[in-house]
Amino acid sequence: MGEEGMTSDVQQKAAKTSPKLTVLPLIALIFYEVSGGPFGVEDSVKAGGGPLLSLLGFLIFPLIWSIPEALITAELATSFPENGGYVIWISSAFGPFWGFQEGFWKWLSGVLDNALYPVLFLDYLKHSLPIFNLLIARIPALLGITGALTYLNYRGLHIVGFSAVSLLVFSLCPFVVMGILSIPRIKPRRWLVVDFKKVDWRGYFNSMFWNLNYWDKASTLAGEVENPSKTFPKALLGAVVLVVSSYLIPLLAGTGGLTSPSSEWSDGYFAEVGMLIGGFWLKWWIQAASAMSNLGLFEAEMSGDAFQLLGMSEMGMLPAIFASRSKYGTPTLSILCSATGVIFLSWMSFQEILEFLNFLYAIGMLLEFAAFIKLRIKKPDLHRPYKVPLQTFGVTMLCLLPAVLLVLVMCLASLRTFIVSGGVIIVGFLLYPVLVHAKDRKWTQFDIEQPTSPSDTRQESHSAVSEMYPGVDEASVSLLSDLSSTTQPDQEACVSENEELLKTE
Repeated sequence: MGEEGMTSDVQQKAAKTSPKLTVLPLIALIFYEVSGGPFGVEDSVKAGGGPLLSLLGFLIFPLIWSIPEALITAELATSFPENGGYVIWISSAFGPFWGFQEGFWKWLSGVLDNALYPVLFLDYLKHSLPIFNLLIARIPALLGITGALTYLNYRGLHIVGFSAVSLLVFSLCPFVVMGILSIPRIKPRRWLVVDFKKVDWRGYFNSMFWNLNYWDKASTLAGEVENPSKTFPKALLGAVVLVVSSYLIPLLAGTGGLTSPSSEWSDGYFAEVGMLIGGFWLKWWIQAASAMSNLGLFEAEMSGDAFQLLGMSEMGMLPAIFASRSKYGTPTLSILCSATGVIFLSWMSFQEILEFLNFLYAIGMLLEFAAFIKLRIKKPDLHRPYKVPLQTFGVTMLCLLPAVLLVLVMCLASLRTFIVSGGVIIVGFLLYPVLVHAKDRKWTQFDIEQPTSPSDTRQESHSAVSEMYPGVDEASVSLLSDLSSTTQPDQEACVSENEELLKTE
């Protein structure tokens, strides 16, 4: 056996033996991919001209956006339990070209999102350590934080998952305490205050959208989840409840217990709320929790971005080197690419990053909704371990309101965002044929089949699935055959026996 074959065996063994994510770590990762706590929701009070629109937003937007996206993610992630997530969904529905575009847009959106967190981490520290206002200290600290968190991702997804659980508990505890301490001070009429003359609709919708999106991000880790057909729906449900509660409880406590004008509500104001309600000790606790929350957000986002690139490589969309795993089962080059993107994009302002990532994310989500509906129509017999309990008309209506919200967010974007996002789309259109040409000319190695089962077994299942789903492209057949094998215990036993025979040979 050659050195390349031995390396491949080691990587596949690492992928198989690395611990899988269970319900609690997956809830924590989804929580940090979507939220990370109430840090950053303060702007919704200011942009909404008072508490009323902010509170209504976090009550209504989850119903018309978060819950539909979580339901769709649960169905598709359990139907295609492979790393790559939404890239696989789009490829199955519309072909590999659009699957690649989806992956490119979502990966860049994720890297933009992740560029915020090391900067926000230092922004909280500089209130106590003013030296981080100076570039001579800020730049090394930024590089050091990014490097340390990247190494944690490299060491293993299970470590990231349990680290996220610890960070989640630490980040939310001060707000539970603040909510309890605020009860004697709360006056419900303060929640009804709104000044429509001060409402900034662009800022309001961007804040709502950013604080309630990325539910589909966890699907890029589907291949690393233990028993995804049961784990994903439970984790998504738990995460929805946790995210909405983590927003509403601090907002109800702060706006109901204080008379602060809406103009004072901006990033970091919850620390001042904690001081006014509980004292300096609560302010320091909230600041520390905020800093730790940004670390959790970074870890969850980088994991999703890296395993998305790994999944795209396993599908043959990216060179095989992107699927290479470390001895810890993590995609080494994919993690390094995501970290490099974070470093180069961290110079942008918060609002610039927010608009750009929201715009790219919205385009990708519109494509996901379309793929979800098309798969329901064109592939009604696709194995769906979890299925949204609605027929075709019902799921179309389920996607309608979120789609309207996406279009609204895109329409509110600035001209600069339209120009930059348009440039990103053009780059994606040009990059795909370049990669196809490189693959055809064999300039670099590409994977041509999924590594989850032996090639002989896969080819047999391909022919069976081709007969079941006439007209389906080869990439989709590959994915569907994987699903068929995972749902039949007898076939699983056969695959295991074949693997043992191959190892013996």
